[in-house]
Amino acid sequence: MKYWVETLGCPKNQVDSDKLIGTLGADGHGPADGVAGADLVVINTCAFIESARQESIDTILAAADARRPGARLVVTGCMAERYGSELAELLPEVDQVAGFGVPVSPPVSPSTVPVALGRTRAPGASFDLLNLPRPAASAPWAYLKVAEGCDRACGFCAIPSFRGKQRSRQPDELLAEVDALGAKEIVLVAQDLASYGRDIGRSGAIVELVEAVAARVDRVRLLYLYPSQLTPRLVDAIGATGCAYFDLSLQHVSRPHLARMRRWGEGPRFVERIHRIREAMPEAAFRSSFIVGYPGETEEDHDQLLEFLAEAQLDWAGFFPFSLEEGTYAAGLDDHVDPQLMADRLAECHELQDGITSARRRALVGQEVRVLVDGPGVGRSHREAPEIDGVINVPETLPVGEWADVLVTGAEGPDLEAVAVPVGVS
Repeated sequence: MKYWVETLGCPKNQVDSDKLIGTLGADGHGPADGVAGADLVVINTCAFIESARQESIDTILAAADARRPGARLVVTGCMAERYGSELAELLPEVDQVAGFGVPVSPPVSPSTVPVALGRTRAPGASFDLLNLPRPAASAPWAYLKVAEGCDRACGFCAIPSFRGKQRSRQPDELLAEVDALGAKEIVLVAQDLASYGRDIGRSGAIVELVEAVAARVDRVRLLYLYPSQLTPRLVDAIGATGCAYFDLSLQHVSRPHLARMRRWGEGPRFVERIHRIREAMPEAAFRSSFIVGYPGETEEDHDQLLEFLAEAQLDWAGFFPFSLEEGTYAAGLDDHVDPQLMADRLAECHELQDGITSARRRALVGQEVRVLVDGPGVGRSHREAPEIDGVINVPETLPVGEWADVLVTGAEGPDLEAVAVPVGVS
């Protein structure tokens, strides 16, 4: 059987798809060149916000039109987890709706668990992808999903309602996966990465994991750190890896507004921490994401966010309009922000941050940096996370999958231009 797997959403979904592909491969099936050539088409959906759900629906319908006669169309991922039989009823084009990531209790060997992809989910019929093996990395880097689910109750987020409580993987299983992937850069991901291990009674486990992975690969990167969990010990561990990249999930900076979001922190505390890290690690890069237009957001709240961006000088930032999600705390709040005002505030944030990012990229012109060559003519230093940040355009003669020292010669928005530094010259 030939299969085609389409993945939408975040890196955690990509890991799920990799494990599904690994399972299909172990059963003797092979990849198709596209939807039209597949016997089985799997759409791994995202359901985080309305725009992601619409993209998932559009992708499902496009696949239904493009598949060949007799091919089966299966929808899995977050929309399948969240909406189940409702999704199956709304999309008669789909042959099966199958949620996955459901823990099997008591634990059963994956080889003995039937993969039941039924139109509706029966309890225990799905299989747990979290600990299934996956293929070796097809790129010089790979995501490593260290946990599933989340124990937090952020006002805007529905993830815990369909991904469940946090379930951390055992360290030995993670390290075995690192070895099997064979990548030179490992990117650790989870819904609440810095809390890894707390649910299995391993306080400080994230630091131990970072250190253990760093002993096996050349570069370790962490994505999605809740700010209150960024302890001095974790900061030191990240710095010691040589990849001083801090992806902080801040969401906003106004203290009363963060309280409405059921989040921790405030802008001055965030700025102080960023400056302190930069003093110890001048080469540190920072990324964050922010929600604009959450119910109750005032002009003062928005002004504080703009002031924070100007002061913090983040390398990268993403801004997202508030999306009202059924079943969340925010769904019951009043004082909604007018959509046009929300759009105006988003535009202000984008304009300010685009200028900051461009200036920080221009400041790198004339510097030598070490890059991992991801593909012909494309490299990344520690400042650029794969798939979400800018890239460094390098000579196509540099071998893919290898490290190279390059001299930055120009900047265009988020991307840099660089030439190779001759061996022995630095």
